[in-house]
Amino acid sequence: MARLDELSARQIAAGIAAGDFTATEVAEAALEAVSERDAQVQAFLQVSADLALQAAAATDAARAAGRPLGVLAGVPVAFKDNMNLMGTRTTCASRMLEPYESAYTATCVQRLLDAGATPLGKLNMDEFAFGSTTDSSAFHPTNNPWDLSRVPGGSSGGSAAAVASGEVTIALGTDTGGSIRQPAALCGVVGMKPSYGMVSRYGVVAFGSSLDQVGPLARRVEDVAVTMGALTHGGRDCHDATSQDATRDFLSHLEDGVEGCAIGIIPALMEAEGLAPEVRSAMAVAAQRLETAGARIVEVDLPNMASAISAYYVIASCEAFSNLARFDGVRYGYQEPGCKTLAEQSALSRAHGFGPEAKRRQMLGAYLLASGIYDAYYLPAQQVRTLITADYERAFVQVDAILMPTSPTAAWKHGAISDPAALYLADIFTISNNIAGNCGISVPVMLGEESGLPIGAQLQGPAFADARLLTIARALEQAGDAAGMVAPSFAGGGGEL
Repeated sequence: MARLDELSARQIAAGIAAGDFTATEVAEAALEAVSERDAQVQAFLQVSADLALQAAAATDAARAAGRPLGVLAGVPVAFKDNMNLMGTRTTCASRMLEPYESAYTATCVQRLLDAGATPLGKLNMDEFAFGSTTDSSAFHPTNNPWDLSRVPGGSSGGSAAAVASGEVTIALGTDTGGSIRQPAALCGVVGMKPSYGMVSRYGVVAFGSSLDQVGPLARRVEDVAVTMGALTHGGRDCHDATSQDATRDFLSHLEDGVEGCAIGIIPALMEAEGLAPEVRSAMAVAAQRLETAGARIVEVDLPNMASAISAYYVIASCEAFSNLARFDGVRYGYQEPGCKTLAEQSALSRAHGFGPEAKRRQMLGAYLLASGIYDAYYLPAQQVRTLITADYERAFVQVDAILMPTSPTAAWKHGAISDPAALYLADIFTISNNIAGNCGISVPVMLGEESGLPIGAQLQGPAFADARLLTIARALEQAGDAAGMVAPSFAGGGGEL
């Protein structure tokens, strides 16, 4: 009898196609795992058992009728709660949207459903994706499955924790400044930020419109590649003006290896303030594994990367202020009772509907866009963005990908970092990738020598070289045999087939 969390997405789909088990049996096993484990992990905000069983029954009916099955047939998936799915609420982990029922389904969600996936529900996150811990959720924090006293990262912490604990096979998250890759690293799973425009964002609640991207988290690089194929199947989405009609084959060359590849490293980054010694050691191990597999290690430079975090928090805050202005307590979402005027209702609804970090980001954005301030901060931030993008373009002339840390440390204790500025530095190695619009992926490398917790290595590639980046990530995964790590606290129990 197989354990569900020991099977890859392709193995689940193949087992259903072969009649080894049914999609309904898989859905029931996944729901059992959620029931047994999520009281501790708290990855879910809503479990959609009815939707899951309905989708599984449809998959079983399709097989019985001899119809072709999708690449994710019967695979248990769940979605970050900023993605609309009809039949569920979309709250963004905020009181502001607590009562909001999804009026339609996001394109990224629909494409996984079209591929046969079984939707288990909606996952916790930092409120409106503002954070690196998932502690700013208005409903409850999510715990790291490797150590329940620690954060899972954020803002897609629920997505990473659900995968790491074996509750789902695949989860979707969003990445505005590292919000897929950082929690993936802290929870010991694979997380990919596709190139900007690779995946449609229609139906996803916006944070920073020029930075956001939807991507998958899974325990194996192969499952990420399969999911990327499903997310991009059908090409450009006419509902998303930034969506591109890019390459959608992520599997044909996945096992090609890295023989002859050039992998860039940035020596100066290894001396960055706050970088834990065990993370520095893990990066040396990752570079050695890639070199042993046939890659050349080349030193490169991103001279303006040090300015990325400053530019990011200007651009992202301004865009957040603009995007969240729609939540005014009038048309939908939280409405303050007893108000006598429209101005009072809007002011009090926003004051009581948003949490502290959401207010902080919007206030910062409002200030930065004010007359006299805009020219001093916003325009220079966009100029820095141009410089960082040019730095990457020069580097990618020399190398196929760049290797660097994902997070400066392993997962930390809940509440251990209370200073917002210190928390912002958790994304110091990931933000520049979003600024340039390139693709990036975090792959588990090893358990930290001191912490005993997962350490992830980040690979960054040129825009729309996502398939090539997955090939390199797969080679790194194979070299370390780190695929499919499941947190030891959840190595047994439910989820059997």
